[in-house]
This record gives sequence, structure tokens and C-alpha cells, in this order.
Amino acid sequence: MSYAKFASSLVRAKQGTITKIRLSPARCRSAVASPKSQEEKRHIDGCPVVETEPVELISQSKNMKIPRLNRIKIDFDNTEEAYKSKGNVELLRSLLVFKLCTIDFLVEKNKELMDLSRKLLGQRFFEKLMKMTFYGQFVAGEDHNAIKPLIQKNQAFGVGAVLDYSVEEDLTQEEAEKKEMDSCVSEAEKESAGDGHREKKYKAHRQFGDRRGGVISARTYFYADESKCDNQMETFINCIKASGGASTDGFSAIKMTALGRPQFLLQFSEVLVKWRQFFNFLAEQQGKSDMTVLEQRLELEQLKDSLAELGVGAKDDIENWFTGEKLGVSGTIDLLDWNSLINDTTKMSNLLMVPNIETGHLEPLLNKFTSEEESQMKRMLQRVDILAKHALENGVRLMVDAEQTYFQPAISRLALEMQRKFNREKPVIFNTYQCYLKEAYDNVTVDVELSRREGWYFGAKLVRGAYMYQERARAQEIGYEDPINPDYEATNRMYHKCLEYVLEEIEHSRKANVMVASHNEDTVKFTLEKMNEMGLSPTENKVYFGQLLGMCDQISFPLGQAGFPVYKYVPYGPVNEVIPYLSRRAQENRGFMKGSQRERSLLWKELKRRLLGGQIIYKPVY
Repeated sequence: MSYAKFASSLVRAKQGTITKIRLSPARCRSAVASPKSQEEKRHIDGCPVVETEPVELISQSKNMKIPRLNRIKIDFDNTEEAYKSKGNVELLRSLLVFKLCTIDFLVEKNKELMDLSRKLLGQRFFEKLMKMTFYGQFVAGEDHNAIKPLIQKNQAFGVGAVLDYSVEEDLTQEEAEKKEMDSCVSEAEKESAGDGHREKKYKAHRQFGDRRGGVISARTYFYADESKCDNQMETFINCIKASGGASTDGFSAIKMTALGRPQFLLQFSEVLVKWRQFFNFLAEQQGKSDMTVLEQRLELEQLKDSLAELGVGAKDDIENWFTGEKLGVSGTIDLLDWNSLINDTTKMSNLLMVPNIETGHLEPLLNKFTSEEESQMKRMLQRVDILAKHALENGVRLMVDAEQTYFQPAISRLALEMQRKFNREKPVIFNTYQCYLKEAYDNVTVDVELSRREGWYFGAKLVRGAYMYQERARAQEIGYEDPINPDYEATNRMYHKCLEYVLEEIEHSRKANVMVASHNEDTVKFTLEKMNEMGLSPTENKVYFGQLLGMCDQISFPLGQAGFPVYKYVPYGPVNEVIPYLSRRAQENRGFMKGSQRERSLLWKELKRRLLGGQIIYKPVY
């Protein structure tokens, strides 16, 4: 199969692998990864390791003498710098659109009002109206040629682009629910009611089949057939090529649910979670349940005996699992070492084997898979591989968007495998971490540790998250633990905690990279302060900043003009087909604008300054 590297990194039927592991709040980076030679043990990623201490605390790196740069300060109140790329008409449009976004009736009925406007004005005048208002504010243009002038203008003022083709189907709720249930329920599930061992979180539920509900700003894709997935892959390829042609060191965003039948993401996520639970069970058997995950190094001989007693495999088979070059030498194994337990697999359904602790046997998640379902899984992995190769060839970084928690373990694993393959020389693949999740810090720290052990470039985009209302409602209704942090303050703390950890990893090795994707001015200032403390220069291109097109220019452009790598998420697509995206953008801005008057006051301040200064007609010069 074309994605052999990924397939080989997953476990065959008797070798379930997991990469997401819970860490305690103690920040540690293991200096005792997979057993290596004595010389390798003395140096990891160029950092000396004291052999008598098994764990190297991150705080130790703070004692290293790093030359400090002059402190960089950004004035986010300087409206002349913030809006020098905008003409007066653009400022007025921003003020109008942001004001409209605070009117509840207009926001709640925005789709109906747009449909009515189209009927009254006709398609031609409706498109002109949209380009003068919402579309012109938040969307760059209709295709990859139309967006080039805006991208080039922003680049002239130090702001890059993350291209995001934002076309969505305009489905009714009933149509969306039907598509979701058809694509998330396998033939085996339809034929058999005996699936009581399935986790309810990872099963499709019709009342939440329309994944657009309670979601703001994120695109939503529904599976129709393989041909449509191929078309969406081609759209992403065109987006990658456009990003490579329109800007230097650009980004392009993709969504995994656009590239295949979501049944695989749903089921593989459940497998990964169950293998995590299985490891915890084995650790508990060895009396190590109270240790942090990286301290939970299972005794190999005891592990083999436990697996044999559980009936997971014959003793000879289990013996063969742990005879690779990197395993078994030290007599212990941890969960990150399980990434070396790999063999090629010819059947993707073999990945979907889970341990049943009650019976002590490995069991298929589902009784059977049709040959077509088997092919659908393989084709999804092939599309992911093709996109990563195009990104590498075009000098573009690929941003894998985060999605719902019941898809996310599989999405993160796919992104991780792409990083292991394509991030060897430089960061090409970036995974997205939603910091409103309770497990966000654990996910970040474990992935950073794996990248450090294996020597590839870690790439992360940190966001607060887009699915909070939907996730909370689903957890309460179906009956599983709410995955979301309890309040906004807890999410802020989680964001800063994850960010600080990655920044310290950059200070530690310079092989980590992070995009601070936030409209929160305090978060941006926090990042700048940490960069100053650590001596991280913006010209190193290790820390990026990201905001949405049409929002928070007072943050993006001062950063860009001060030399920081900053990017706008740039949506594009035909007017009619981007309306679903615009509809949610209006909803997002309602909350954003009601929560803060700052951006509007800065826009007014700059407009008044220009008018009083005689700049009635102002055109950006670049």
C-alpha cells in the first residue's frame, strides 16, 4: 500500500499501539528513551545527560547561559502601524461589519436574511453586496488567482497566509444527519446488535449527526463517496500549490474528515483509547499505577507473563514482539517504546483489535469489515500521504485541523505519523491542539517527548477550540465525561501551560515549533514576554502567530512589521458556497465583539486620526 510507512508504524492484530498517554502535571522529559548505546545515552539531541539521574527536568535548561537579545516590545495601541495596510473604505467596512455582528436578530437570522437578499437583489447584486460587507471582510476571494493581490499586500506588511478553502455543502439538518449515520456506521454494526463492548462516546448518534451544530468558525465535511473525497483532496492540492505560489513559507490547512469515511476515524480513535486503558491496566498489575507515564517502565519478563496469562498471544509470539533493535535491551518497556513494535500489515482492519480485560483476549472492535470498507481505510491514508508529499514539494507547511474529540485520537495519530515521516529535516506537518480540552497538556507533552526521542521536528498549532458547545451537549446527553475545561479561565491557564511547555522545548533543543493561534492580546503578550526571557529571536522562525482574516489586525500587523512570523487564516471560495462559513463567522463575531469593544475603538481612533490629519483619501503604499 502506498502509505506503508504509516501502516508499518501501527500495530498488527496482536500489537495494539497507543501514542496518547496521560502525564502528571510534573513537567519532565525522559532522558531514558528506547535503549541505546552507551555513547547515545550520554547525549540526546546534543544535550548532555547525567547517567545517574533518569529524568532531566525542563527547568534544568534555564540554568544554561543563553545570550539574551534586546527586549522586543510591541505597541498594540499604535493604530497608525496597525492599520497602515488598510484604506479608509476598508476601515469603514470593518466598523460596519463588526457593528452588525453585535445585533442579535441579524446574527440569528443571517442565513434567512441572505437568502431573502439574493431573491430581492438577484445573484449579481447580491454578490456585490456581500463583497462590500461580510464576504469582503472575512474572505480573500473566489479562487486561488483572485486571492493573490490580498496575500501579496499583506506580505508587504509582514503578514503571511494560511490558505483555507472554505466551501461547504448547504445541507439541511436532516440531510446532514443521514449522511453522518450512513458514513459512521459499518455494515457489521447494522447487521449485529451485539456491540455492547463499544464505547458509547465513539459510536454515531443521530441527535448529534449534524456536526455543524454548536460549532463556530470551523468547516464541516460530510462523507458522500470516495469520488467526493478524491475531489476534496484535489482541492487541498490546489490550495497547497496556491500557497506555494503566492507566498514564501506559507501554510495550508486540511481536515481529515474531508479525506475519507469518518467510520475509520471513529473506530480507530476507540482502539487507541482502549489500548491506553490496557497499558494502564498492565502498569497497575506491576504496582506502577501511581507513577507518571514516563516513569511507568514495565518489567519486560513480567509483561510477557502477564500477556500470556491474559491470552493475548502465545509465549513464543510475545517473545518475538520484543526482540527489535531498540526493545528488550534494558529489560523494561514504556508506552512510547511501543512505537517500535511495528510490522507491515496487509489488512487495515487488523488495526482495529482491542484488548478485552474481562475476558483477557484480543477481540475485533467489530465482527467483520467488508472489502469496500477495507479499501476505504487504505484510500484515506493514501490521500493523507499524497497531501504531505505535495506540501513538501511546494515548500508549504501543512496544518492538520483539530476536530471533535471522538475523531481526534485517530486524527492526532495520523498527524503524528506524518510528522515522523516528513519532519525529519524541517517542520512540514503541524498538528492542532485544542486547549479547552482537559487532556490538552498531556497530549502536547507526550508528543513533544516522542519527537525528542526520535529526533524529528515537532510542529504544533495551539488554539482554544471550536466545538465546546457541541462537545458539552453530546457528553451530557449520551453519558460520558465532559472533555472540556470547566470555564474560560481554566482554558486560558491550559493554553498558557501548553504554550510555555513548547516554548521551553524550543529553548531546550530548537527542534520544536509552535503557532500561537489566538485573538487574545494577553496571550500574545505572554508569548512575547516568554520569548524575551528565553532569548528567542523572531527571526529564528520557531514561534509563529496566527489570527483570522478580517479580525484583530491590531495584533497581526504590528507583529508582522516588527519581524515576527505572523499569519492570517485566509478563507477563499465562491460567494454562494462560502455563505455557510460566513454564517458562523457572524455568530462568532457576535460573542467576540460583545466581549470586547477594543477593536472597534481602535478602528474609530485611526479613522478620526486620518480625517483630522487631512487624509480623507488614504491608500496603502507598499
